[in-house]
Amino acid sequence: MQTLDLIDSRAYEYNAFKIFESGNTENTQRKLALMEQLQCTLELDNILNIFAMEAAKYISLSGLYFTQGDVRTAIRGSRQGKAERQFSLKLNNEFLGVLTYAINTPISVANNKILEELHQYIIHPINNAIKYKNAMALAMQDSLTGLANRRYFDEQLKRAMHHANRHKRQVGLMVADLNKFKIVNDTHGHNIGDEILKSFAKALQVSVRDSDSVFRFGGDEFAIIVEEASEQSLYVIEMRIKDAISNDALLTKYNVSCSLGYTFMNRADDEKSFFERADQALYKQKHGRPLTLSIV
Repeated sequence: MQTLDLIDSRAYEYNAFKIFESGNTENTQRKLALMEQLQCTLELDNILNIFAMEAAKYISLSGLYFTQGDVRTAIRGSRQGKAERQFSLKLNNEFLGVLTYAINTPISVANNKILEELHQYIIHPINNAIKYKNAMALAMQDSLTGLANRRYFDEQLKRAMHHANRHKRQVGLMVADLNKFKIVNDTHGHNIGDEILKSFAKALQVSVRDSDSVFRFGGDEFAIIVEEASEQSLYVIEMRIKDAISNDALLTKYNVSCSLGYTFMNRADDEKSFFERADQALYKQKHGRPLTLSIV
């Protein structure tokens, strides 16, 4: 891996018109077209793909990647090259992320200079895309528990059902709520109620697989989408939830238990019928023994 290059775009140096001061008319038009394309999307992978088409005119690359913490994206068809070249991007002296080129031949000094200039075009679109991504993540998150919210559940359920139909897999849906939560909340106050909800959310999170998704709808209502599901996998999740609740000091202190209901998707389901069947299973379970799952 070669030495990191710092590309620093300070506010007083950046000027959209200054970029086009040098070069012939054809180059100026091409640069303007690139800038317009990059500013027409807020999706990081689209930005990277557009940019890679221009960068590929100057270097032989087999992949292009952008990373910033947990944010990672790559151009379509990226694969390992003979070497890698990394550029650290900065905006107003603040670290933005790292561009990694998978290259097949060394980058010449002249083309390295061109890349550094081209990076000025991608810095602001990347920054806008990251802000947009973060804003969307917050919009999909339950502020109390940190779980995904009902809005995100609707999107993920649709995606999971489509994936299951396409690949002939089984997807399970579990819904859960706390027993007599209102009494606990009214007796001990909303602060304790909030802490109980957060503890229960953690109990659900530690009980599922990495491929499963946990959501809070509001109040004490939760749901779990279980992909690649089987009766065995749902039973294991049930037992883990039971253990997690019994091992949580706060939930044990206030004698918190939950009811669960689940069902599997069938080929005639839409999102509404799938959820309603799981909700009916929960309703039946509320009138029976907590934590015994029902198949409908």
